[in-house]
Amino acid sequence: MERKGYIYFMTNKNNNVLYVGVTNSLVRRMAEHHEGRGSSFTKKYNCYKLVYFERFQDIEQAIAREKQLKHFKREWKNNLVQGVNPNWINLAKSIISDPEGMPEQVGHDGLVGHDSLIEQDD
Repeated sequence: MERKGYIYFMTNKNNNVLYVGVTNSLVRRMAEHHEGRGSSFTKKYNCYKLVYFERFQDIEQAIAREKQLKHFKREWKNNLVQGVNPNWINLAKSIISDPEGMPEQVGHDGLVGHDSLIEQDD
């Protein structure tokens, strides 16, 4: 049985730190980050804004994509975010409050749009 996977980018309030992560449950992982139980990096640098993600049908594909993205220059990662979330809005709020409304993907290669996820920061 295949397990879906996600890669995601989180950033801080000023968008000057970027974290790339992988998970098999984006909703659960966002809740963990927001509760301070995510990675030590996101906790240390206050990376609580989800600004980009991609969904994969297989966790192994997500892990491979994460490894690829970790080698990207910061500018390239910024361009991925800018392409689908130009205002760097926090997508986590909508994902946590309405996981059923989450699109298949927000990301590259013409993937599903994310208008239903966009909420302004408080």
